[in-house]
Amino acid sequence: SEPYLVKQIEKRDSVLTSKQQIDRLLRPGSSYFNLNPFEVLQIDPEATDEELKKRFRALSILVHPDKNQDDPDRAQLAFEAVDKAYKNLLDPEQKKRAVDVIQAGREYVEHNMKEKKKQLKKDGKPQFLEEDDPEMFRQAVYKQTMKLFAELEIKRKEREAKDMHERKRAREEEIETAEKAKREREWQKNFEETRDGRVDSWRSFQAGKSKAKKEKKPRSFLKPPKVKMEQRE
Repeated sequence: SEPYLVKQIEKRDSVLTSKQQIDRLLRPGSSYFNLNPFEVLQIDPEATDEELKKRFRALSILVHPDKNQDDPDRAQLAFEAVDKAYKNLLDPEQKKRAVDVIQAGREYVEHNMKEKKKQLKKDGKPQFLEEDDPEMFRQAVYKQTMKLFAELEIKRKEREAKDMHERKRAREEEIETAEKAKREREWQKNFEETRDGRVDSWRSFQAGKSKAKKEKKPRSFLKPPKVKMEQRE
């Protein structure tokens, strides 16, 4: 049966050597493969908390840098991947999200199979699909699940980049506002500091004008002679 095969595969994978586990955790594309914490720890989503703890301990010991002193840098990266996966599964929200993604991957494959069989029946062809084989079905679910995890991660990074851009823009506006306020304060301070000087200058200027006015000779105007009106007799 399918559960038995899955368990057998998990059992086979779970006894990999330290080097094999490090290679598995750092294989090409691991940044996406390792988004599935159950895949990292090679444990079933239905596993109990106790089974999860045991699996984490066993795997973390296998890939620990102290145990792999011939390759400590890669061992450290593998250990970090295991540690991150375990912490994600200890968080109920993160665990539920991972389980939901796996369930969605399974449902997608089952839906696809149903649609394909419907089309085969319509075309009068045998309704056999390679996914009817439990191992092929498992692989199809695995691929679809990885794809969903990758899509979610890409969307998360896009959101993060957008948030970062918006925070940067808000910060730049904040700095610009602060600098503008600083310039206005400096202008005001400078204006007030030089006000007395400007007032004194204006007073001196006005005093100078007044003095010059006093010193100026008055202009003489010739008065026209008064003309007597002739009296009429």
